[in-house]
Amino acid sequence: RGAASPAEAAEGADVVVSVVVNAAQTEAILFGTNGVAETMAEGAVFVSSATIDPDAVRRLATPLEATGRLYLDAPISGGSVRAAEGALTILASGSPAAFARARPALDAIAANVYELGDEPGVGAAFKMINQLLAGVHIAAASEAIAFAARQGLDIRKVYEVITASAGNSWMFENRVPHVLDGDYTPRSAVDIFVKDLGIIQDMARSAKFPVPVAAAALQMFLATSAAGMGRDDDASVARLYAKITGTELPTRKPSQPA
Repeated sequence: RGAASPAEAAEGADVVVSVVVNAAQTEAILFGTNGVAETMAEGAVFVSSATIDPDAVRRLATPLEATGRLYLDAPISGGSVRAAEGALTILASGSPAAFARARPALDAIAANVYELGDEPGVGAAFKMINQLLAGVHIAAASEAIAFAARQGLDIRKVYEVITASAGNSWMFENRVPHVLDGDYTPRSAVDIFVKDLGIIQDMARSAKFPVPVAAAALQMFLATSAAGMGRDDDASVARLYAKITGTELPTRKPSQPA
């Protein structure tokens, strides 16, 4: 059922699951006008599934827990398909009480729940490691398939060979079919990785830790977004390579569904 505001949706709820894009949106859901922090039941748990900086998680969890509510840091992986199946992977951290209160909701939406620590922020840090790899792998897969096209190779055969070879990755196997079909309907958008790889750069700079491969991937996502494809599927990085090199990639036929 729909609700006119987060506050209305969360009124009296024991578990509130928030799946938004970033820390600012999460803060608005919690503490903004008509936020949930005042209408959740006493002792209720807020399950935050946005991919955000671990420091932002801790900044949000502290004032919520001061009200007698609980905060579970629970970023998700699996995308819209796994979400529809109730088969997400959840990388979670928080107090034992937060896990206990959230368990029925977690069991309903996830196939795998990793309990990664007793404090909010740990789950977010794990998710950023995943996003570093995911972003790099998408950028690499896009580069490889566009380069193969430039060499005049049958890229469907390239896909067949690579997915049976050591150069394969989950992202190559999952995203390259979007390129083969010329279908850039967003399952996960370019701008998601502009955000997430940007967070990784901020975290790495703060820790004085070099992440040059992730930095290169970020630049490709930024360039793809700047070229007008920010809201398209993240495999659009391949389209950027094609655009700047004059390489032809498949396009969806007009009769094909979106």
